[in-house]
Amino acid sequence: MFTAGALAQGRTGWTQQRPEIENYLAAQMRNGNVFLLYPPDANAIQAAYEYALNSVNKSMVIIASKSPLPVYLSMAQAREAVVKGAALLHDSGKGERGSVTFAVTGDMVLLPVYAAKDALEAAGYRVKIVAVVNPRQLYRPADVAWQTVAEPAQGFMSDADFARLFDGDLLFGISGGPSGALEPVLLRSSAKQRDVLAWQRGDTTATAPELMAFNGITAEAMVARVTALGSQ
Repeated sequence: MFTAGALAQGRTGWTQQRPEIENYLAAQMRNGNVFLLYPPDANAIQAAYEYALNSVNKSMVIIASKSPLPVYLSMAQAREAVVKGAALLHDSGKGERGSVTFAVTGDMVLLPVYAAKDALEAAGYRVKIVAVVNPRQLYRPADVAWQTVAEPAQGFMSDADFARLFDGDLLFGISGGPSGALEPVLLRSSAKQRDVLAWQRGDTTATAPELMAFNGITAEAMVARVTALGSQ
């Protein structure tokens, strides 16, 4: 378990893992038995821990904040999301200016995503927020060497389920950490336009929002990117 997927150097020194380590682990998802889990809330953390404990011959990496944050999923929804790979957290249902799907790895980073959602809906966009909980399950079967390991596991999300969750005019990958875990979503997406906001570098800051702002991961930046892409 890692206590954060985003932060690097805080005022007390190196208190979290370097985000590059997370990208290293993300690359190993293609090996077949390495799983990165990004529970978006406290219920999902419990579901991810349960999923990991019940696994056999697999490397389970849980990346979650220890701060009190909003709860988006029931326990039943959280367990389903961990197994299937993702969960729909919000869908405004309609929007005359087009649709934006946020594919998000992490928990604290959902705060600016929801703030961006409010602004975009007010501007006339349909907004979906999808928590990418178990990105290994979002790969296509041929992307992963699952058949080469001692305890092979498939369970990859079907094309129909993937389209139902991630369809939209714009797919916007958001990560408070590095972007590696978003690869399976970007590979399978059929969105007309795609973009990513993710960690760039660490610095000494007092709070997580300040560090996210240092990396440009803010609601204002998300709205500006969507508006710019929507005008193209």
